Amino acid sequence: MKRFSLTGLLLMAAVLCFLVGCGDPALPPSDSDTPALSTPEVSPVLPFTLPFYPDYSLHPALAENRANMALSSLLYEGLFALDDTFTPKPVLCQSHSVSEDGLTWTFVLRQGVTFSDGTPLTGELAAQALNTALGTGSRFAGRISGLRSITGSQTTVTVSLTSPNGALPTLLDIPISKDAGTRPAGTGPYQLTQSGNQYALTARPDWWQGQDGRFDTIQLFAIQQADDLIAAFDSGDVTMLEADLTGTNALGYSGSYEVWDYNTSDFLYLGFNTAKGYCQNAATRQAISRGIDRNSITTIPYARHALAAPLPIHPDSPLHDQALADQAGYAPEVLVEFLKTNAAPKAPLKLLVNSENSAKVAAADYIAYQLQAAGLPVTVQKLSWDSFLAALRVGNFDFYLGEVRLTADFDLTALLSSHGSLNYSRWKDGQTDQLLAALRAAGGDARPAAAQALYQYLFQQSPITPVCFKYGCVLTQWGRLTGLDPRQGDLFYGLNEWTLDP
Repeated sequence: MKRFSLTGLLLMAAVLCFLVGCGDPALPPSDSDTPALSTPEVSPVLPFTLPFYPDYSLHPALAENRANMALSSLLYEGLFALDDTFTPKPVLCQSHSVSEDGLTWTFVLRQGVTFSDGTPLTGELAAQALNTALGTGSRFAGRISGLRSITGSQTTVTVSLTSPNGALPTLLDIPISKDAGTRPAGTGPYQLTQSGNQYALTARPDWWQGQDGRFDTIQLFAIQQADDLIAAFDSGDVTMLEADLTGTNALGYSGSYEVWDYNTSDFLYLGFNTAKGYCQNAATRQAISRGIDRNSITTIPYARHALAAPLPIHPDSPLHDQALADQAGYAPEVLVEFLKTNAAPKAPLKLLVNSENSAKVAAADYIAYQLQAAGLPVTVQKLSWDSFLAALRVGNFDFYLGEVRLTADFDLTALLSSHGSLNYSRWKDGQTDQLLAALRAAGGDARPAAAQALYQYLFQQSPITPVCFKYGCVLTQWGRLTGLDPRQGDLFYGLNEWTLDP
């Protein structure tokens, strides 16, 4: 957690303290012989208030508004939820089993669960929700595109896959809603209530997990546009919101607020052109990778809102191999020695970056500086998003700085398989394809070994260079909330442990 404050506020406070403490001795005494009695002002008790866009959908799979999507974990629950190590924990799912060939999973639902309108949770309703999540317009469609079919009975949900996935529960933290409307009922701890133009989240007395000290009511502040959200937070009308402080077109907030970081699967990496040019050779790519100081990138361009990662797996994941990470870490002398025996290119290498994201531009400049310091000439080409994509598609680069939100099983198939949709590195390698498939299929105790085999091979070949995983950020008014422990997919984790100060 980090804290920020507006300097102007501190200066004004200092001036006010000086005036109050020092007084003016030239002021005449009061005409009254009896000093006036003043009633001390009592600060109003401010409610816990979240932003809400009433003109936009609240559907957990179909909503497109960031603030509304942030409310999902208060209204809806999934079969599973992820902890801060991206490990799935059962929620609506009581138990599960998988067929011998790994293609059919059966999930047994928890009994006694109801939606906020009183409808009991059934396998049919859960399957309908997951099919909506698999369909057109869903933000989860890409994540679960490997699902062939989803069916439900009274107490179970059965999922059929196109290929084995031993980490399927990791993908099924998808919120379950009763229907595909814009404000569907959910099984979560709160329900949306409305009185005239006023909206609130009201605690459900019949929630299957009980009360446990939750806020009885969470007020919702109606927002129409981004400027309204900024003004509402800066003025204190909104207590808390989610923000991507290093994202493209990030909104700017002022005043005094606290930042609560949480782990995400948002991956920043350097992709090489493996099909042509100076970076075709694996030894070259590996040497360049060792010349990148990831910690400096997370500290300066990303203002500590990212975690350095020499491997393409989050450092807090159980699959992370620290010994291999140390082997793949920053060692500029490796690049220096490589360049002593291998001639540097005569023309500077071209590093592409999207010019519309200031954090990525600064990170690319840092990478170029570090590589140049070791003796490798690099020029940074900053392009608009459309031009950036066009250059990637035609291969007009030596390397590029990319960002992708990986699924929570950290599947790299889209980035590195021979036919991956994001494989701009043009990496065509049969062994990589086999190792990717082996990790995806592996479950239980077999998964760590499959992960180690893949990451060891990727370090040797280095078709991409991992840089860091970004943190997600929750902003709160200074001193208003304590005890936050946000998670990817659930900003309100442990809500019953929070404390609200007026």
